[in-house]
Amino acid sequence: MARSQRALGLRPQLSDEVAARIREQIMYGQVRPGQFLRLERLAVEFGISVTPVREALQSLRSEGFVELEPRRGFVVSELTRQDVIDLFWVQAVLGAELAIRGCRGLTPDSLEELGAIHERMVRAVQATAYDLVEEYNDQFHQVVHQAGGSRKLVWLLGTVTRYFPSGFYARIPGWPDSSARGHAAILSAFRRGDPAGAGAATRMHVIKASELLLTHLERQGIWAT
Repeated sequence: MARSQRALGLRPQLSDEVAARIREQIMYGQVRPGQFLRLERLAVEFGISVTPVREALQSLRSEGFVELEPRRGFVVSELTRQDVIDLFWVQAVLGAELAIRGCRGLTPDSLEELGAIHERMVRAVQATAYDLVEEYNDQFHQVVHQAGGSRKLVWLLGTVTRYFPSGFYARIPGWPDSSARGHAAILSAFRRGDPAGAGAATRMHVIKASELLLTHLERQGIWAT
């Protein structure tokens, strides 16, 4: 069924949003390695013209998500377990460093804000309002990253986390509860004034997310031989 631009939630740069949606389909196992992505079909699905779809696929090609086969079109590239592990390894390293720096830079007001965000997140988990869980997850880390005081590290982290579009994590079984527990551990380290503990808790938080995603993709049969 075709989706309207409003339903798709498109921003002014249509190709970026389309690329995010296709990235999500690949990472979630909805489209498989070796599957061709037809411009016309995607344009109808997203309710837009072919041009932003083509631009999105070119962008994904530069990121290694798809390949262009002459006279045949765009095809989904192979996604290996190691690819997923590597993406989360980078995220864990950068996130941990920002948490260490954030712990040192948090003001009392920022720490109070983190506590309030965490409480809202826990309530959202209990209410199974998983879109809100992801929203509060993002807010939590934004406060930490701001306190970390490194725009370059935040930018580098953003290049990795964009592989997992908004709304993606909330659809992974077990992630909402796991994320809330991870944030509780990080917040506890912040309240103790323990930078090393905050870094370790953040690494574990990210690693657990990678394990949940790997389990999900395995259940989807994405690596079935």
